[in-house]
Amino acid sequence: MKPFRLLLFPFSLIYGLGVMARNLAFDLGVLKSTEFDIPIISVGNLSVGGSGKSPMTEYLVRLLKDKYKISTLSRGYGRRSKGFRLVEQSSLSTETGDEPLQFKRKFKDITVAVCENRVDAIKRLRTDHELVILDDAYQHRKLRPGLSILLFDYNSISNFKMLLPAGDLREPVWEKDRADILVITKTPPGLDQADRQEILSMVKPRNQQEIFYSYLEYGNLKPFNCDMEERTLLSIKVTTQIILLTGIANPAPLLSEIGGYTQLVTHHKYADHHNFNKKNISKLVQAFNSAHAEDKIIITTEKDAQRLGSAEVQELLKSLPVYYLPVEAEIHEPEKARFNELIEKYAAEPTVDH
Repeated sequence: MKPFRLLLFPFSLIYGLGVMARNLAFDLGVLKSTEFDIPIISVGNLSVGGSGKSPMTEYLVRLLKDKYKISTLSRGYGRRSKGFRLVEQSSLSTETGDEPLQFKRKFKDITVAVCENRVDAIKRLRTDHELVILDDAYQHRKLRPGLSILLFDYNSISNFKMLLPAGDLREPVWEKDRADILVITKTPPGLDQADRQEILSMVKPRNQQEIFYSYLEYGNLKPFNCDMEERTLLSIKVTTQIILLTGIANPAPLLSEIGGYTQLVTHHKYADHHNFNKKNISKLVQAFNSAHAEDKIIITTEKDAQRLGSAEVQELLKSLPVYYLPVEAEIHEPEKARFNELIEKYAAEPTVDH
């Protein structure tokens, strides 16, 4: 443990006692959880950021959007607005949060809403929606979803875990037992049976919990400026200079993916949900202009691209080759059909035993 985290350990004990007392109050019915009569699917995790909640939420949207009138519902982390708000394609990330804006721009025909109080939000949404997908709501126990999907990052699953603020856990690991489905995210595409058995021995799912494994699948590089064309990742050569901009919790998988094509990467790394300002982007532009490679491009994530919407930032980037790299979650075969079946069955018959 890093020394400064060791100093925070007493505060983690206090935090942990508070979390356990709160969860016990909900378990015993002292604090009430509201249930609704429409299907509600929750996607969440136990740690702070980086487990792949957004790609999993988008997976569920793709699976269900043509069969049901659905809405995603998020808190809207990082937004400056308050209360219930419907997200529009023209919204700014400062009004809605970056992930909800990404959902709306990718899936134009679904409803995307943000609200701190999920119960109040669903009271508004239930009248004209058939299903709600909650993004990052595992700790929002005032609302009881019908189906709860809990994510674990494969790359940190074996790491020693501590509660906030000394560690990254929002809740003790045993609170995983509340979930209906466990998904190990960001696994290698070639995950074998030995890896699965090792994961099972660490996660220890309950008998009634089903466990699945997912991996990330990167798409083509999409132009941030409309006057450019898409590029495939295969168009990146060993001589291509990449200026990489990230403000996400865990950029390691992205670095690994790009590193498979070129090692000429200059990484401008910021904290998760960082609101990029003129100074940040000026530094990025300077790095691009200083690069000597004949082929040089700026790459960011799809989530980060939502936070490049201010007029002054767009002015700085308008003449540069800026691309964002979409990523999707995929469930490993042969379990994919079973995963889809569970989701679709719940959507059609929203009854789950907890």
